[in-house]
Amino acid sequence: MAAEIICVGTELLLGDILNTNAQYLAQQLADLGIPHYYQTVVGDNPERLKQVIAIASERSQILIFTGGLGPTPDDLTTETIAQFFGSPLEEKPEIIADITQKYARRGREMTPSNRKQALIPQGADILPNRLGTAPGMIWQPRPNLTIFTFPGVPLEMRQMWQETSVPFLKSQGWGKEIIYSRHLRFWGIAESALAEKVDRLLNLPNPTVAPYASKGEVKLRVSAKAASPQEADRLIQPVEAEIRQIAGLNYFGADDDSLASVVGELLQEKGETLSVAESCTGGGLGSMLTSVSGSSAYFMGGVISYDNQVKISLLGVSPEDLAQVGAVSDTVAKQMAAGVRSRLATTWGLSITGIAGPGGGTESKPVGLVYIGLAGPNNLVQSFEHRFNSLQDRALIRHISACTALDHLRRQLLSTN
Repeated sequence: MAAEIICVGTELLLGDILNTNAQYLAQQLADLGIPHYYQTVVGDNPERLKQVIAIASERSQILIFTGGLGPTPDDLTTETIAQFFGSPLEEKPEIIADITQKYARRGREMTPSNRKQALIPQGADILPNRLGTAPGMIWQPRPNLTIFTFPGVPLEMRQMWQETSVPFLKSQGWGKEIIYSRHLRFWGIAESALAEKVDRLLNLPNPTVAPYASKGEVKLRVSAKAASPQEADRLIQPVEAEIRQIAGLNYFGADDDSLASVVGELLQEKGETLSVAESCTGGGLGSMLTSVSGSSAYFMGGVISYDNQVKISLLGVSPEDLAQVGAVSDTVAKQMAAGVRSRLATTWGLSITGIAGPGGGTESKPVGLVYIGLAGPNNLVQSFEHRFNSLQDRALIRHISACTALDHLRRQLLSTN
């Protein structure tokens, strides 16, 4: 048995609103151990919605609809579902009474259009909505098929799901097993390269392993089906250990870890501090660091040295070197890192200088060229050249530059353990 999520609303197709309902329901289905293979978004069109129902009702046994339960003419979900299964609609007096009472509490009268929300197919059970005026339904129009409908308002949908749908599904035998996932996170390796390294593990039945990538980071989702989170974790642990051994330093954390939080933990463990000097990232690196709660214990601050004069006056960068090799260079990156470390009296100094684009690039220094400087104890001063030329996106170049800088520091901190 499998579930399918069907989200109704032209505003979703146009991208006017983010479809958080599908994400929430997918997570909830995993918590109940209910397999879930398909999601569909369809506009406010009855014929297209019927086509979706025709396909979904043949391949899935639980259909979860969100959206299209309001009082306006384009709210057609309930009516269309009833038509598809050939069931007449009936008006529920208890829904009318509930809507009337809610309007009265607001000092208003129920409008005639709201009566539409009281219509549900014969034989369907009401899925009450404490927060809004649009109730949903739980209906089994034929054997081995259960339909849930919810309003599109996320707060209302989530309350209805927890209070009514979860108990119903558990009464049907679901929830005895859960699908528990752990997300392993990697930096400095391509998705294809990591997938090749762990190829043998990608075909495991339980737990399963699946790769995916986003903004330079690669993740492996390790999911296990078991009677409890503890049992699922027991299944995941040996697979996780093998993956971490294979990936080596490319692995940096799991689940809610970020490069900034991991670097922060390492600095705290060592009792060390960090300052940053940024040019092309314009404060993005400092923002990542300060997004971590408690970062004031190890992050002292930074200098956004966008202009060369700021590099000279605040960081001690040589004006001669700036004239000869330019701001985007190995030499200047090192001087920026050493300068901010000295000025802010920290254990480590980390710098970024580069060309984020879309303009400003040349043949010798194209858009995407970035230098990262690192200064630390024992006169350590390093620089790393990166060419993110293929990205051609200013925001992405800045983001990946900041993450890569943190990764260089992470690896250095681990090497000095």
